[in-house]
Amino acid sequence: MKTKPRVLLLSATSGAGHVRAAQALEKAFLARGDCAVEHIDALQHVSKLFQRVYDKAYISMVQRAPELMGVLYERTDRPWLHRRRRLALDRLNTAPMIRLLKRIQPDLCVATHFLPAEIIAWLIAKRKLRAHNAIVVTDYGVHAMWLCRTVDRYYLAIDEAAEYLARIGVPREKLRVTGIPIDPLFATPVNRSDARKQLGLDAEATVILVSAGGYGIGPVEQLVEDLLALERPWQIAAIAGKSDRTRKRLEELAKEAGNLRSGAPRLCPVGFTTEMDKYMAAADLMVGKAGGLTTSEALARALPMALIEPIPGQEERNADHLLEAGAAIRCNNLAAAAWKIAALSDDSSRLTRMRDAARSLGRPGAAAAIAEDAMRLLD
Repeated sequence: MKTKPRVLLLSATSGAGHVRAAQALEKAFLARGDCAVEHIDALQHVSKLFQRVYDKAYISMVQRAPELMGVLYERTDRPWLHRRRRLALDRLNTAPMIRLLKRIQPDLCVATHFLPAEIIAWLIAKRKLRAHNAIVVTDYGVHAMWLCRTVDRYYLAIDEAAEYLARIGVPREKLRVTGIPIDPLFATPVNRSDARKQLGLDAEATVILVSAGGYGIGPVEQLVEDLLALERPWQIAAIAGKSDRTRKRLEELAKEAGNLRSGAPRLCPVGFTTEMDKYMAAADLMVGKAGGLTTSEALARALPMALIEPIPGQEERNADHLLEAGAAIRCNNLAAAAWKIAALSDDSSRLTRMRDAARSLGRPGAAAAIAEDAMRLLD
């Protein structure tokens, strides 16, 4: 019996998006049934110090010094420069991952983070690994950190990203515009009324979905307070993510907020959830951060977005693409965000245009498209 080819998916827990993209791909590859699939978190196979820097420092910088993150993002975005220096540092700290890759000897590697992508490319170049190498970029733009020479495929969110890579020297035959991979659940249509019924949301009210992201990052509590203070007849579903403190504060606010005329609660606090596909299907507008995965999920559900204070760097670039396409508005000042959201909700024709723009940008089948194309590399 012929052995199924081995597909190794590599993510990293520096932000939730890289892992979620790999999980979506894992489902898509498994659904095919023609390969053996394994997903590993690269940061579980590096030195402890390196792991803390990548994971903890990322969250800390986002929360406490986003401007510094923006400076670092821009200064390191120099295509093809400093690769050897960065590779030397990464090799020094990723010896366990290198040993793991040599032991597994996969036929196909698909990386949703630039750290493992770089190590895989180096191993292939040195002929220490005989595998095809695919990189899935999880934002709308492509930072220089994603660039490697020994790559068979780049899977990209938008046409502009492909054109950029082609212009800086990546062969066009290696580029595929597929969208960012999201859970295949988003490719299944969900009726808005059914979603609201399943989630216990009001059947008729305007539903504002406020999302803090997987790690509970962002000014969620203040934003929800400001939205409630306007006393509009809308219902707010607020996702706290993994932050217990945020969830508990939202639960306190919900008790104070009372109910709509229908008797439904004005505020519905939600902790970490695996039902974002339903919440997005139920909502009229999503308010949150401009991460590549979250916004791709919203686009798949044709959901207009209000982006709150995008983090300098990749989130700002993501926001720019969504604004240009007409699928989002941007709220740079938290103090005025609720007012701006209310003004948008009053403009039904603009919301309809934004929903149409989001629908045209959505790529709900991205994970399956990537899996299909990547498997062709093995033919």
